[in-house]
Amino acid sequence: MPESIEADVAVVGAGLAGLVAARRLLAEGIKPLVVEARERVGGRLLNEEIGDGKVVEVGGQWIGPTQERIAALAAELGIGTFPTYDRGRHLVEMNGRRASFTGSFTDARIDLLRDLGRAISPLALGDFEQARMRLDRMARQVPLEEPWAAPKARRWDAQTFATWLRRNTRTRTARALFALAIEAVWAAEPGDVSLLHVLFYTRSGSGFNVLVGTDGGAQQDRFHGGSQRIATVLAERLGEERLRLASPVRRIEHGADGVVVRAEGRDGGAALEVRARRAIVAIPPTLAGRIAYGPPLPAARDQLTQRMPQGTVIKTMAIYGEPFWREDGLSGQATSDVGPARVVFDNSPPDGTPGVLLGFLEGRLARQWGAQPAAERRRAVLAGHARLFGPRAARPERFVERVWAEEEWTRGCYGCLMVPGGWTEYGHALRQPVGPLHWAGAETATVWSGYMEGAVRSGERAAAEVAAALRSAAP
Repeated sequence: MPESIEADVAVVGAGLAGLVAARRLLAEGIKPLVVEARERVGGRLLNEEIGDGKVVEVGGQWIGPTQERIAALAAELGIGTFPTYDRGRHLVEMNGRRASFTGSFTDARIDLLRDLGRAISPLALGDFEQARMRLDRMARQVPLEEPWAAPKARRWDAQTFATWLRRNTRTRTARALFALAIEAVWAAEPGDVSLLHVLFYTRSGSGFNVLVGTDGGAQQDRFHGGSQRIATVLAERLGEERLRLASPVRRIEHGADGVVVRAEGRDGGAALEVRARRAIVAIPPTLAGRIAYGPPLPAARDQLTQRMPQGTVIKTMAIYGEPFWREDGLSGQATSDVGPARVVFDNSPPDGTPGVLLGFLEGRLARQWGAQPAAERRRAVLAGHARLFGPRAARPERFVERVWAEEEWTRGCYGCLMVPGGWTEYGHALRQPVGPLHWAGAETATVWSGYMEGAVRSGERAAAEVAAALRSAAP
């Protein structure tokens, strides 16, 4: 017989969204129970210990300006931030040549032209910047609550971003730069994602440059102790009695009388049955679609989940005794059109030791290299680091990687993207409750969708929806 528990609200998923929702409900005097498939909390947030009490984040990690709710939550939990290392010259490898520059990429034309010669021409840089400004203007026309209601929504949603690029840029280099940006934000290719989704995301995140930027952008700061610490402290404050780990939810029955959430036991553990008045499903849409529902979900909601795949990313950390690149006046940040790690950051702890180079394999390269043996991936990533930072980069003391597409309870990162037609045909079902079922998770947010900020906001919204529904049903 399964273990049977009664609660006011069952919360599926112990990522940021689920934990924030449970915390808000408890503050309202509503008793939640959080059910999580993994043996840990945090979802797509995950720390990796590297010795001396220090960690690197192999999952989501950054916070930037205008991300107010995650900042307030971290401050309330006593978790501070420190700036991403951004001093020195950044590296760019493109068209077979390498260069360095300071400041933002688009403001570095003089340095780039001097060092790269004809590799990045004034025409290509101007082409990129004009298209980027055009995107920002288009994005301002997209209503965050209803992207499908934008004046040109159907035209924009009928094409991929790759199609728009071909029609609105004149140079191959500009298209390559945008491809790097799309990979960095969505861990996907320009041909994978709807133009309308790119525009929605751009407005949701305060502009295209903010999405890809460091100082003043989405990658500006990191959390002391790693981002997963926010989730672990939330769970500690919630209390063990409000949390069940290692319990994958396989079926949710729902109706006028409430919900029954059925989770299987793992590793010989007992199955779990949670009876509640309402439920919040706080996992990515593509995973929510793998749960069986009785009765089945409406077709619009079910088919929505089929149109929101996760991106593909492999996150690597090469760990050295010290950040030797800083001695050479380098920031540790690099962009390469070769890869396989096409985006690199200095991810060292706040005191600078050990030195850590973070490398992202994203989109097509992550798919290709994800199919190769780990040893071959390691060699290829380190060869790329050595090409950029010199031979010392080929000899780390330790190498850590996370292949998120192989995570059973994640199936990809950073988040879900919307394919063409998804927003205009099915977007209305993304947040719309189904009877006593409510939806949370970073992808359901309107502001900073797909980010930790969005996850927090979605948990707060879903908790408010549930609290209002329970109050209206009270005698």
